[in-house]
Amino acid sequence: MENREIPYKIYLSEKELPDSWYNVRADMKVKPAPLLNPGTHRPMTAQELSQVFCEDLVAQELDNETRYIRIPGEIRDFYKMYRPSPLVRAYCLEKKLGTPAKIYYKFEGNNTSGSHKLNSAIAQAYYAKKQGLKGVTTETGAGQWGTALSMACAYLGLDCKVFMVKCSYEQKPFRREVMRTYGASVTPSPSETTEIGRRILQEHPGTTGSLGCAISEAVEVATHTDGYRYVLGSVLNQVLLHQSVIGLEAKKAMDLYGVKPDIIIGCAGGGSNLGGLISPFMGEKLRGEQDYRFIAVEPASCPSLTRGKFAYDFCDTGMVTPLQKMYTLGSSFIPSANHAGGLRYHGMSSIVSQLYHDGYMEAVSVEQTSVFAAAEEFARVEGILPAPESSHAIRVAIDEALKCRETGEEKTILFGLTGTGYFDMVAYEKYNNGEMSDHIPTDAELAAGFAGIPRFEGNEF
Repeated sequence: MENREIPYKIYLSEKELPDSWYNVRADMKVKPAPLLNPGTHRPMTAQELSQVFCEDLVAQELDNETRYIRIPGEIRDFYKMYRPSPLVRAYCLEKKLGTPAKIYYKFEGNNTSGSHKLNSAIAQAYYAKKQGLKGVTTETGAGQWGTALSMACAYLGLDCKVFMVKCSYEQKPFRREVMRTYGASVTPSPSETTEIGRRILQEHPGTTGSLGCAISEAVEVATHTDGYRYVLGSVLNQVLLHQSVIGLEAKKAMDLYGVKPDIIIGCAGGGSNLGGLISPFMGEKLRGEQDYRFIAVEPASCPSLTRGKFAYDFCDTGMVTPLQKMYTLGSSFIPSANHAGGLRYHGMSSIVSQLYHDGYMEAVSVEQTSVFAAAEEFARVEGILPAPESSHAIRVAIDEALKCRETGEEKTILFGLTGTGYFDMVAYEKYNNGEMSDHIPTDAELAAGFAGIPRFEGNEF
């Protein structure tokens, strides 16, 4: 089996599309800490959460025990338009690097939205429609999530209101226009259209925004508009659940050829990309069936895992969301305006945070100029222009492959390429013109963010 020739692209058949999502929490020895009510510091109830989120999604958010949750037929039928997605052997990159390592990537950019975000967008839109809602609100950073959600809402006939981080709104006008083409309204955040937005602008004049700001505005609109709920593209347990289709397909494809990855690498902003790819492999590690080395890659300018605090914090800048225990830089932290590579969230998924805290994975931070260098090297030999976010994983995959060249080890590397970069050309232009710089927050800058983390009994850090 192991000697069977591996094709460039491994495609599963439509019949092999997963029929259930995998819930890694069921196999975690230490479960993610519950969401807390910011007023009482007690675990949020399903009733409280249903004021913000769709009811079926609340059930998924709170379910720590069910290992497999069936994918509704309507969602599975939608998946068939672009799934299963290919697992690609990066033969050309291996040759270019002169490495004995075998490199694979799971490519999630083969759909109109251009990224993996559609896997959860259609699920969340489906449950909103099932509940009889009129529409949903959300935030988006680089724009992949907003694009995916606007596409899903158009398909299901739902209204979609998107608050887009201001610097991305200005840097990526074409992504914005795709959302509008699908019928979504797109507002740069922070804005003058919400109370929280006006307050943030008053406190931080000229701010370029952050995901935390955009979340606050989206939640305010959802909770003050009849027939609307808020949906989120990363961080939440339910999102990582939906994204597990990535890892389930990748594992099945590798199993077909008797291939076992030694190292699994994903970019890490809020955690959906990384969490979706590693989930079934992590399940095997948690159950003691296999061992893998997992690496989360984050930007040096927004280093929540590598330099953040593991504590309860607000998920938004306006401090209106539940408290989540996660690695965080503080809800008021806003990445440098020169940071063009996405992954701009101040915190990390509670699932990823707990797994990292318990020693099941590593985390590294990389500077954006090195990320774009890796992106261009990859594009020139593999023929795909990668999204800046996914290029963080490419950077470390290349680094690990070069280590194998030095040691002669024939390790197998798997990474997630979960988006295309065709709407990110302003950032590529800055890199090509030599105008891109790196910013690493000082300890003093991080301390200012940490100062805003709520202090209460049981939240020591």
